[in-house]
Amino acid sequence: MAIEITQYNELLTTIKIYIRKAQVRAVLSANSEMLMLYWDIGRIIYDRQQKEGWGTAVVPKLSKDIRNELPEIKGFSVRNLQRMIRFYKEYSPLDRKVPQAVAQLPWGHNILLIEKVKNIEKRFWYMQKCAEEGWSRDILAMMIKSDAHRRQAKSVTNFSMQLPEIQSDLAIQTLKDPYIFDFLTLEEPFHEKELETELVKHLEQFLIELGQGFAFVGRQYHLDIGENDFYIDLLFYHLKLRCFVVIELKKGEFKPEYAGKINFYCNLVDDLLKHETDNQSIGLILCQDKNTILAEYALRGMDKPIGISEYELTRSLPDRFKSDLPSIEEIEAELSK
Repeated sequence: MAIEITQYNELLTTIKIYIRKAQVRAVLSANSEMLMLYWDIGRIIYDRQQKEGWGTAVVPKLSKDIRNELPEIKGFSVRNLQRMIRFYKEYSPLDRKVPQAVAQLPWGHNILLIEKVKNIEKRFWYMQKCAEEGWSRDILAMMIKSDAHRRQAKSVTNFSMQLPEIQSDLAIQTLKDPYIFDFLTLEEPFHEKELETELVKHLEQFLIELGQGFAFVGRQYHLDIGENDFYIDLLFYHLKLRCFVVIELKKGEFKPEYAGKINFYCNLVDDLLKHETDNQSIGLILCQDKNTILAEYALRGMDKPIGISEYELTRSLPDRFKSDLPSIEEIEAELSK
């Protein structure tokens, strides 16, 4: 259907008015104002497309005319206008205005979430984490790629038995399962010390994977009791939990004796390092197979809060995608054509 010039000019004028109003209020610098503007523009274009029967051809024309008539204003490319329409369509069934969780995030974060996370509940989970942990767009992309939402509250722990309810809930949400260490270049076979060394060498990525709040204290942290020397693989302090976090790295499957050892280390840290204002220390065992049944039995009777999670050096491809990948033979056949 052809675009009627009078109706089109009315549309263009309306959008220019919204832009000018937003300029006056916030000079397009306040994120919430910009998102409200983008929401309104997406709504206006979409509603007019539905009412007039206009197709997608109106978007390039709008982009060109807005840039010609308001050359000092950036952000109205064809692609961005299309994103504004999609932005409005994604959330308009939920609210008549920009939802609060959406308004808290920069435009780039919102677009990434719309493009990469189709499920609304999962998307809002990532929004909440961005707000809580201050993820940059790159970190958000990395967390989406590693399915961070699937890895929360899956560790085997005794937190509910050993910690007050509020701290227990926070501690449970703090842990992941599995942890993804795909920033490492380790290959099987490797030793636990090699894993430990590599994690410290890539400490920034390691801290990002652990999550916000972890502060690194030391590797092979030395504690002595009388004439006995003990060394903790990795020692952290968690700023939100207000406690030390003792991490033991184990290759292979979880073994019951690991729980006793980390319980012992937590006792030492609480006696030797813990300040009177700190909460009791938490132990975290990272292994390649947590063996849930053994882990649950092993934690019974332990008096320190302990969590057991798995780690992966590479993120395996979900089974549902494997059948879609070409075989080596198919790739060779295609290349030989």
